Amino acid sequence: MSAALRYLSTRGRAPAATLGEAIAAGLAPDGGLYVPERLPTLAPADFAPHGTLADTAATLLAPFFAGDPLAAELPAICAEALDFPVPLRALPYLDAQVLELFHGPTAAFKDVGARFLAASLRRLPRADARTLTILVATSGDTGAAVGAAFHRQPGVRVVILYPDGLVSPRQAHQLGCFGDNVQALRVAGRFDDCQRMVKAALNDAGLQHALPLSSANSISLGRLLPQMSYYAHAALGWWREHRAPLDFIVPTGNLGNALACLWVRAMGLPVGEVRLACNANATLPEFFAGRDYAPREAVATLANAMDVGAPSNFERLRWSFGDDDAVRHALQAESVDDATIRRTIAAHARTHGEAFCPHTATAVHVLDRLREQGDARPWTVVATAHPAKFEQVVEPLVGHPLAVPSALAAMLQRSATAAPLAASDEALKHWLRRSAQP
Repeated sequence: MSAALRYLSTRGRAPAATLGEAIAAGLAPDGGLYVPERLPTLAPADFAPHGTLADTAATLLAPFFAGDPLAAELPAICAEALDFPVPLRALPYLDAQVLELFHGPTAAFKDVGARFLAASLRRLPRADARTLTILVATSGDTGAAVGAAFHRQPGVRVVILYPDGLVSPRQAHQLGCFGDNVQALRVAGRFDDCQRMVKAALNDAGLQHALPLSSANSISLGRLLPQMSYYAHAALGWWREHRAPLDFIVPTGNLGNALACLWVRAMGLPVGEVRLACNANATLPEFFAGRDYAPREAVATLANAMDVGAPSNFERLRWSFGDDDAVRHALQAESVDDATIRRTIAAHARTHGEAFCPHTATAVHVLDRLREQGDARPWTVVATAHPAKFEQVVEPLVGHPLAVPSALAAMLQRSATAAPLAASDEALKHWLRRSAQP
């Protein structure tokens, strides 16, 4: 049996943790993000040739779980969380593929990580019998996925923070439609404020003592690890058929989805080149163009789930490659503004009948540019959300109503509510203390 991995903080000032401890904590005590002390290596031959996504995930993640009490539960966790399709669909007119990650309960790729995290936490022993509060900052899709995954789960409540007025109407409705043990807070600020507030609460030792807290953002290792599974599954299928690695164009904001893809490649599986598609928030494209990493306040865009000016997972990215030059050598990133997103959605609908969400459209635009430059490789665009979540943007551009997935339609039938909150660390801490009182 493989030796148990230890999990370290990206900031190096916290004790090593087991996988279960890292998942339960969300954030390391020194404010860093948990990473494995090393990435395991695997080969295509290690995987069942006709396995499901859940089978691929169980094999891929077994080395990360080795030696942990959760290891025996891993196949059941994967089967429970990854029970919906993630098809790799051909786009013949572009000589490319699209990896559709939006067929889960909330029509976004965040369902994969949120459901896996919920299934893992449900199986972790807890010495503290008090209710665990899961904090999640969302720029649109994460909150609904986490809310759905933990809805009515005993011993857990979820508190979702989202930037008021900066998510789509259907996203906002999803965030507030659960009730029961899921509470939405509409913050008078931006996503980066929500993210900062969550981190401040998790890092407050006094608050943690009074009120057990954890996180379900992509800072959580329990969210990041399962996102590796769909890249591995797609790349392995492509490898078996073509004996070539699969290249990906990944829309990204907080870097969790992109990092999952990079870790699959670093483990030795057949992922080829990875390109990042960003919206007008240019922190990452500027860094990859050679400037110093310079987080800044996010700007609002049509691709709102990527409206991040200070991507948390940049710490993990640096850890993965060791220094900034190595990071820049491994990746390229492109910024796509709102006008280009609109043109891309309209053009592909008009000429080929394809409807893409604004986030996926950033990656489609990068592919269009590559084709214009003569790049003939069989790229795969990562489709992160269903376009019907953004009907106010997409429908006028495609010229017809979009069919709404049944699970999303059911959520939209429920009533929804969210409480207002100031964009300050103390406002959240005060709300948490007050809401925990009997």
